[in-house]
Amino acid sequence: MAGQSSALGQNDLSLVARPVWESWMRAFLKPDGRVVDTLQQHSSHSEGQGYGMLAATMFNDEAAFRQMYRWTEQQLAVRPDALLAWRFLPDQANPIPDSNNASDGDLFYAWALVRAAARFNDRSYLQRAAEIAQALEASCIRPMPGASDKLIFLPAAFGFTHDTHLSVNPSYYMPLAMRDVAAATGVTALALCAQHGEALLEEIARDGLVPDWVDISERGVIASETLSANAGYEAIRVPLFLIWSRLQQHMAVRRMATVYERNMQPGLQAPTVLEPVSGVVLETSADPGYQAVAGLVVCSARQDVGALIPPFSAEQPYYPATLQLFSMFAANETMPECVPL
Repeated sequence: MAGQSSALGQNDLSLVARPVWESWMRAFLKPDGRVVDTLQQHSSHSEGQGYGMLAATMFNDEAAFRQMYRWTEQQLAVRPDALLAWRFLPDQANPIPDSNNASDGDLFYAWALVRAAARFNDRSYLQRAAEIAQALEASCIRPMPGASDKLIFLPAAFGFTHDTHLSVNPSYYMPLAMRDVAAATGVTALALCAQHGEALLEEIARDGLVPDWVDISERGVIASETLSANAGYEAIRVPLFLIWSRLQQHMAVRRMATVYERNMQPGLQAPTVLEPVSGVVLETSADPGYQAVAGLVVCSARQDVGALIPPFSAEQPYYPATLQLFSMFAANETMPECVPL
């Protein structure tokens, strides 16, 4: 994307940025369709499969999409419901020791299928997306404690509902994906979840940066007492997903933009872990994917022309490399003025 002075249509993106996609595939996609997270025991997970399949639709790569879809259905679709097991460990005798799902992985998988149904003119993908959406509604959408008219998106079917509270990962909310899947499948609970999630993120952001995990009880919303309460590697996705959802003025975006503006100087690494209330930087990274998110967020807040997004590199790990792809997609779809000059 670097070097392009204006937003590209999807057909143009699939041509002009094709080398970026091919570089990502060489680094992280096995010939059988397995997306590999090299930093996490060379594992694969439903998130990575959904992310990769979504990217394949953006680059109009039906062959890669089908490879990833086939592998995912064969290896991760092992639950009694329509959801996916969250992780595959290739070097273990039982590669799926935990069949619990990850709701964000399921959401992106369904979203990729919705886009593929239109992109590749195959309605069978839409039927599979509808099954996933219905299962998400049944297993991962619950009334908010203390506000039963609002819905909460649980991280998984099991393990996050406690006697006194629910544990929620704010970065699992991707409003655009939720709305697109709801519109395509008729599972309106996902669209309501998007609306209520935006309000939840706004509430959290009033007090500081959105953290990786929060606890929600009848008494309100607090940073998690048992999981990461920093604004870290997971929460990095929150402003990116909001911008992609055309919510550039959301408080959570503006909060993070302030931190990035204060800390992103030429030659400095991008903040990756921060203390939410003070904004003190606890960890940084030189990986261009994190710099890409920061550049997009700052450009969105300043309403600049041309985001400071570095050239893509497949030398970085899977996660920041994929965030860099997503920053490209978000700029191209919703913030054309932020496409790098």
